[in-house]
Amino acid sequence: MAESSRPLPYQPGAVSLFFVAKAGVFAAGFWIWLLLLVLRTNAATGSHVLAATGALTTTLVAVVLGARMALQRNAAIRHAETKKLLVDISWNAFTAAGNAESSGKVVPFPSSAGEDDRQTLRHGGDRVSVFDRSGARDRGNNGDRRR
Repeated sequence: MAESSRPLPYQPGAVSLFFVAKAGVFAAGFWIWLLLLVLRTNAATGSHVLAATGALTTTLVAVVLGARMALQRNAAIRHAETKKLLVDISWNAFTAAGNAESSGKVVPFPSSAGEDDRQTLRHGGDRVSVFDRSGARDRGNNGDRRR
C-alpha cells in the first residue's frame, strides 16, 4: 500500500536529544576527572568527593532524560496510531452506511427512524405534563414528605 501524505507524528527531537547529550558529556567529563584524581593521588580529598558526586548526578540525569525521551517517543507513536485507527474506523463507518444496500461484510448502521415510526413507539396517552401531579406521575406520596 502506498504511503499516505499525512504529516509525521510529533516525536521528541533535537531539544530533548540536546539535553540528553549535554548530560552525557558532563557525566563523561566528571567520570574522567574522577579517574584522573584516583590515579594521581592516594588519599581521598574534597575534589574526589566533588568529582564522584558530579559523575553520579550527571549520569543519573542523563539516564532519566534518555528514558523520558524514549517514553515520549513511544507515546507519540502510539498516539499517532490511535488517531489513524480512529480515522480508519470513521471512514469505514461512513462507507458502510453508503453501501448498506450492497452485500458486504460490514454491518451497516441503523438508519434514523422516520416520523411514522416515532409515533408508533410513543402513544398519546403516555404523555404527562411535568406540572401535572395526578395520574401516571403520582408515586404514592400524595404530597406528604417522608422523613
